[in-house]
Amino acid sequence: MSVDNAPAAAPQAARTGLNARLFGGAASLFPGYFALVMATGVVSIACHFMGLRPVALALIAVNWVAWPVLWVLTIVRAVRFRGELLRDISDHQRAPGFFTIVAGTCVLGTQNVVVIGATGIGIALWWFGLILWFVIMYTFFTAVTVRARKPTLARGINGAWLIAAVSTQAVVVLRGVIDVAAPPPEAIQFQVIAMFLIGCMLYLAIIPLIFYRLTFVPMQREDFSPPYWINMGAVAITALAGSILLLRGESWPLLIPLLPFLRGFTFFFWAVASWWIPFLFLLMLWRYVWMRDRFTYEPAIWGMVFPLAMYTTSTYQFDRAMGYGFLDLIPRVLVFVALGAWLLGMVGLLRRVSRVFRGT
Repeated sequence: MSVDNAPAAAPQAARTGLNARLFGGAASLFPGYFALVMATGVVSIACHFMGLRPVALALIAVNWVAWPVLWVLTIVRAVRFRGELLRDISDHQRAPGFFTIVAGTCVLGTQNVVVIGATGIGIALWWFGLILWFVIMYTFFTAVTVRARKPTLARGINGAWLIAAVSTQAVVVLRGVIDVAAPPPEAIQFQVIAMFLIGCMLYLAIIPLIFYRLTFVPMQREDFSPPYWINMGAVAITALAGSILLLRGESWPLLIPLLPFLRGFTFFFWAVASWWIPFLFLLMLWRYVWMRDRFTYEPAIWGMVFPLAMYTTSTYQFDRAMGYGFLDLIPRVLVFVALGAWLLGMVGLLRRVSRVFRGT
């Protein structure tokens, strides 16, 4: 009897082990894992603009696997591991990662509209992203504000906080690429312009705290983690949002009186994004060369890939919006840097997933 049951027992044990790994993955899911979708989407858009269309199309396929899988894991976590989820929501270090859900959803929509012209998908994801923005934005800031015991600035703030600004501008960018042929209703124009300014406010309010943390509080090598690249990515997507609005300036009536202001503000944010890049590379050299830290895969690595691709796309659109024509070399070079970083991140992710399924 035991011999007859052995073949059935083995698949059952395999299924049990697989379920345990999947539930374990959901329980410990990093809230910012949707940065994978953000990074993949923006690299795809950058490749599309730079003439690497086969790569852009392949990355759409990757994102339509990653986005649903991450949603399934997030829903399982909300249903089966509610306590862990609620703890993350009020955690100053982990909670900002939830904004990647908004940004990833809107970047996926932008990717589909720009690369394959799927405007219907873009509109659906825009409305979904807008709803998510309201839910996550006010849940996050309320939770960290009313929390009884709060960390020090050194332990509580990092570059991930700026994903609040990124998610806001991602909503703006998606709407801007949807309404190219004709302007949206004036109520939507008004809402998009207001969200652009809210995104600017969030960056300008949060970045002084991060800059103070970097320059006046002692840092260990492990403190300088990939999310600090969002310092640049947040301002790059703000410059991209401003550039998109400038490109819609003649067709959106509510934008016309604001064009001089938008032009100067967009230039300001693009210049700030450019300033960050050498500084961030020097800090990476300090950590991995001078301090001899080992480079290993971590989920937050996508928070470094996204800004590199975003600066590439932002510079391309900024050059078009301002009518310069002499900045095109920057995106043509950086697209390969961003693509290389994405490939390294994907190799690390696939190795991590294979180890999980092998149970090592």
